[in-house]
Amino acid sequence: MTAATGREVALKILTQVRENDAYANLVAPTVLQRAGLHGQEAGLALEIAFGALRWQGWYEAILQECCSRPLSEVQAELRDILLMGTHQLLNMRIPAHAAVDTSCTLARKVGEPGGAKGRAGFVNAILRKVGQHDQEQWADALGVADATVQALAIRGSHPEWIVSAYADCLGGDLAQVRDLLQANNTPARPVLAARPGRCEVEELLSIDHTSPGLWSELAVRMLSGQPVGIPAVTEHRAIVQDEGSQLVTLAFANAEVSEPDEQWLDMCAGPGGKAALLASIAQVRGAHLTCCELHEHRAELVRSTVDQPNVTILTGDAMERPWGSRLFDRVLLDAPCSGLGALRRRPEARWRKQRTDLPALTGLQRSLLEIAISSTRVGGVIGYVTCSPHLAETELVVSAALKAHPEATLLDATALVPQSMQLLGPTVQFWPHRHHTDAMFLALIRKEG
Repeated sequence: MTAATGREVALKILTQVRENDAYANLVAPTVLQRAGLHGQEAGLALEIAFGALRWQGWYEAILQECCSRPLSEVQAELRDILLMGTHQLLNMRIPAHAAVDTSCTLARKVGEPGGAKGRAGFVNAILRKVGQHDQEQWADALGVADATVQALAIRGSHPEWIVSAYADCLGGDLAQVRDLLQANNTPARPVLAARPGRCEVEELLSIDHTSPGLWSELAVRMLSGQPVGIPAVTEHRAIVQDEGSQLVTLAFANAEVSEPDEQWLDMCAGPGGKAALLASIAQVRGAHLTCCELHEHRAELVRSTVDQPNVTILTGDAMERPWGSRLFDRVLLDAPCSGLGALRRRPEARWRKQRTDLPALTGLQRSLLEIAISSTRVGGVIGYVTCSPHLAETELVVSAALKAHPEATLLDATALVPQSMQLLGPTVQFWPHRHHTDAMFLALIRKEG
């Protein structure tokens, strides 16, 4: 196995992400498997690929300073190689000569053979300029050492509109915004959830290199390794799920409703993580869960993940109420959203989001919440969840629904999560930099008479 093998695989991951709009965390296992890569070399490939995606904005600012022509005019594969080389130079303990030499080797292999020498020379010249400064020196050189939204966006490698939105959510506290960007740029370890009635937390804790979750009673954190091959996960007795998702699901399931408490609805169930947890809780309590999912391939994921007799899975548009005129005791709306709360797990997603995406999303969220309220019986509870902290997708959606529905009352959701999390309420907003979870939002709404 040559020294460049891991780097070649990293380049393949970046190519898949760039050409196919793929998510790195989904394509990486397949690419690694096809390459037969394991152990340290596989770890090297993942660190380089994910690091290049995570820090793409910052690295491109540096690379542009070192390049005499617009970076957008550079061959796409060479841009990927430059990002990978920059990550090795500035963020990894790899000798500079190894980072540069292996990048040049990759450059020779992409494109026409006749231009191999020129491509390698170009990459060599750019990366040697990059390696002349460390990150703090580059921040000074590029004028982004100050704590402004613009500077934080470049240095923290996020689009400026996302940084501005975070600042709005955090009351303009740019020190917290800096901490949040750092948390988004720190790889998140997998977290397991024991499904009630099917798996005990102690079984998961018996796995090497695990520890109890920080907040959720069902959570076990993996300190190293990956969930692939863990029997409880393979058998769907446990799932891979961020603690933020676990906590909002548990809070929804534990919110008080008037009797009976037998019929639950998950309006947007795919790919099935929250549905699996809800199904297990419902089965323990003798309740039935109806899951609705718009896309058939995602509905199939729900079927394979949930796999319980107390569950009905419908494929259809929640806006058209595939469940008909039925009313439910609990309705969970895990609404389609921008996903700005999960950027630490999908680093490439930040570069695909646009501010212009929000109006269509918020319109859909408001409409779906209308359906959720109308599908809940008097005395029942609606849980509105997003994996985004953006005010337009969270507080503003909920406040509009409450204004339109005087029969709807906002509950104190913070009473149903660990008090040590020190949330203000009545809605719940988790943060990566405060709680080491995804930035999940939860509002609990009771439908009164």
